[in-house]
Amino acid sequence: MLGGKTGWDKLKSMDGLAYGNGRFGYRSLELATNSRSIDPDKSAVTDLLLDFEEPDASFADNAGNYSVEEKAFVSSSKVKMGKRAAMSRGNGGITLSGSPDSLFGSSGSKGSFLIEFWLCPSIAENGEIVFSWRSSRMENDYLLYQMISASFFSNHLRWEFINVFNGWKKDNGTVTLSCLRTIIPGVWAHHSISFDDDTGLLEYRIDGKIEALQYITSNGHEHGGSVCTPLLGVKANIEICPKYTGFIDDFRIQRTSESETASSLRYDTYKSNGGRFVTQPILISRGAKLERLDAIVNTPSQTDVAFYVRGGDNRFDWTDDYPKWIPVKNHEQITGVTGQYFQISGDLYPDGGGSRTPSVTEIKLAYTEVPLPLPPFSVFADAGDGEVTLSWSYSVDDQTGGYIVFYGDRPGEYLGQEAYEGASPLDVGNVCRMKFTGLKNGKIYYFAVASYSKSDGKIMGILSKEVYARPLRK
Repeated sequence: MLGGKTGWDKLKSMDGLAYGNGRFGYRSLELATNSRSIDPDKSAVTDLLLDFEEPDASFADNAGNYSVEEKAFVSSSKVKMGKRAAMSRGNGGITLSGSPDSLFGSSGSKGSFLIEFWLCPSIAENGEIVFSWRSSRMENDYLLYQMISASFFSNHLRWEFINVFNGWKKDNGTVTLSCLRTIIPGVWAHHSISFDDDTGLLEYRIDGKIEALQYITSNGHEHGGSVCTPLLGVKANIEICPKYTGFIDDFRIQRTSESETASSLRYDTYKSNGGRFVTQPILISRGAKLERLDAIVNTPSQTDVAFYVRGGDNRFDWTDDYPKWIPVKNHEQITGVTGQYFQISGDLYPDGGGSRTPSVTEIKLAYTEVPLPLPPFSVFADAGDGEVTLSWSYSVDDQTGGYIVFYGDRPGEYLGQEAYEGASPLDVGNVCRMKFTGLKNGKIYYFAVASYSKSDGKIMGILSKEVYARPLRK
């Protein structure tokens, strides 16, 4: 059995899955939420990642580019992604200082960027601030105040960029993007603001849908003007939720625009391609036959769980694809899967909207084993000159296909090699008598006999009683 009261310690791998609460209070397998992560092949793209999953509420930057200067966040189980989120109580969120390699840790010209997070406000009052960066830069010997902020106004979240884009003169250097939809307290929504330095497009989205956009070019249009790239001045800290009451999850800054990573950005709770688990090969016994798989599963509407099994005697030559995985249905008869080891895998799929996950609480395997053949009831050893004649009664088990004889010079240790007939053990076939020659006179030898199955010669029963004999010259 796997899962249930025995737990999931026999799992070999889990991909895209997490542990949840299953039936009867047991731990179950379910889809992991679509939390943001750092792609090892594109680690330089991620500038900041706060997933808020740390059990000690340290809320460290997973990308390692920012250090925490001040923190008033508390950990919360009211989450959108993963197991934990952060709660801000209006008394300051988290202040981060960037390293020289980070986007906000150095001055100068910057390229494309994406700022995204999940937000669940409690009240969404005017003036509440979700993101803030304040600095200054010099232009023609004049000091220009700079700011990037996201704050609430009339139940809408509004982004402001003041003197951030070099060459942007409209509205005294200010760009404002405000969402069209009303922000509803107590409801999670995904917010993203992105800038593409190839086209100059600054775009604000909520749950993947465009709320506002502006081309940051010399003429304010998509074509015919030059792009006004971000130019940051004096290094300054960034503040997340410095004046905000509510919850936030998976805050991330990318050194790329949303359009360049659209294929990797999903706003569903669960990934559409689902998740997979594979157990370790489970030792049963030689010749075992898998009859049925019985699993306790929960499959909400449009979700599904697909099970696969395979079997064999030598698990050390198994690969990902060999032996072949055979699809099976829960509680239905299985044919053609035999061996000393069985292995199980399963694919879990969410619904089409990515909002519901199936779960697996327990898996049981029903199988039959080839019975071990009974040993001979009587065994006799007669000594001669340099030889021993061993005889035994045929096993009363009609599943016996032959016999294996063990011998050695110590009780219970059958490591003999002296006999001309060969080293121990010896497969003698379906006979009841054998002579051992070439033995040393005066030396005692011990013998035992085991039966093996006629359906599989590798299936051997227990040993018979031990007998002994001492060859002597008479």
